[in-house]
Amino acid sequence: MYKLLACCSMASGISLQPKMVQASLGVQKQGNGHCTNVPRNVNLEKLQNNYLFPEISKRELQHLDKYPSAKVISLGIGDTTEPIPEKISLSMANYAHALSTAEGYRGYGAEQGNQVLRKAIAETFYKNVLIRDQEVFVSDGSQCDISRLQLLLGSKVTIAVQDPSFPAYIDSSVIIGQAGDFQDKTGKYQNIVYMQCGPENNFFPDLTTTPRTDIIFFCSPNNPTGHAATRKQLQQLVEFARDNGSIIIFDSAYAAYITDDSPKSIFEIPGAKEVAIEISSFSKFAGFTGVRLGWTVVPEELLFSSGFPVINDFNRIVCTCFNGASNIAQAGGLACLSSEGFQAICSVIDYYKENTKILVNTFASLGLKAYGGVNAPYVWVHFPGLKSWNVFSEILEKTHIITVPGSGFGPGGAEYIRVSAFGQRERIMEASWRLEKLISNEKALFNSVENKE
Repeated sequence: MYKLLACCSMASGISLQPKMVQASLGVQKQGNGHCTNVPRNVNLEKLQNNYLFPEISKRELQHLDKYPSAKVISLGIGDTTEPIPEKISLSMANYAHALSTAEGYRGYGAEQGNQVLRKAIAETFYKNVLIRDQEVFVSDGSQCDISRLQLLLGSKVTIAVQDPSFPAYIDSSVIIGQAGDFQDKTGKYQNIVYMQCGPENNFFPDLTTTPRTDIIFFCSPNNPTGHAATRKQLQQLVEFARDNGSIIIFDSAYAAYITDDSPKSIFEIPGAKEVAIEISSFSKFAGFTGVRLGWTVVPEELLFSSGFPVINDFNRIVCTCFNGASNIAQAGGLACLSSEGFQAICSVIDYYKENTKILVNTFASLGLKAYGGVNAPYVWVHFPGLKSWNVFSEILEKTHIITVPGSGFGPGGAEYIRVSAFGQRERIMEASWRLEKLISNEKALFNSVENKE
């Protein structure tokens, strides 16, 4: 339910208007030909029409149709741009080539992942918190694991999410049947608790007023705000979950970008093993957005209300729904965690961090409030009084730069855009110059920023 409204100015520019898709009686038949007697999944009817990032890709294509010679710079979806270090690429190439030999051929692997890789993940990222290799499940990416976890949890649990937050948490909750109906007035789903996380509360929810839910989705460093929760904040979150008998699903996909002393794993917090699952990824850590590799940690100490181990059920879900991550990708993962591979990856991460500094300084020089950018590859920019889709459209129209409208991450992002630091340096510099030129020359359009801060 996004309805395109084409208008001519930024104040009334192309915008996405939430529009609930009603139950089957209100849905018109689409397409021609024979219809089966199988009803559509009613939960899918409750989804907003287009998932955020494909919608942005569609608008980029529409822009290129309008301006075929435009040099579009994408600071939007958050896809990595720098080459995978050669040692890692060669490990995958060599593994793939070995498949052409009798000695090197391998078929199915363990659904839970290569045992050597599971051990390497545990030792590299969780050595000081004593995560066991059998608690690590290798996957084809953390976003896929979000849906597998939803299948594990079922439709009867209640959930809470940060607002703003990564849209897959909410959309997967809608699909599985947890969310209830979408409320046009609030821009929220009826049965989801939205935990406000903005600059006014240091991007951490007020847990004293947060209702109890079964599941708490929590991302740190956060996508989209870039905020990494402090140790004190995560201690409060774990204590809150323990007091309420809740499970935290902790997304640490951007932990490699943390530069201060913020925890990189929820399991650094005492007691977290009894209340948390952690999902993570090689995508932004190693540039594996196309290779596809991630992992989930389910501690043996984590139990359902009946006392049954959560890890046993998750193992069953994995074995039923998944044949294991690509052996070739897992060979790359092992190379990433070698001393040489890890050092090479850290150099690439440092490159992206430098890009982030350039973008933060650009927005700051223009008098804009820009958050994040220290512990994450994203900059969260505030445009008070302006709608994020209008800001997105104005920037795209005037500068040929793709960003992400903050409202795509929830109501809390309504006046923000997210800007990604993934890009080649010369394109980041060019984008900064274009943004400076636009915002400096369009003071009448953006002056509300200075007046309201």
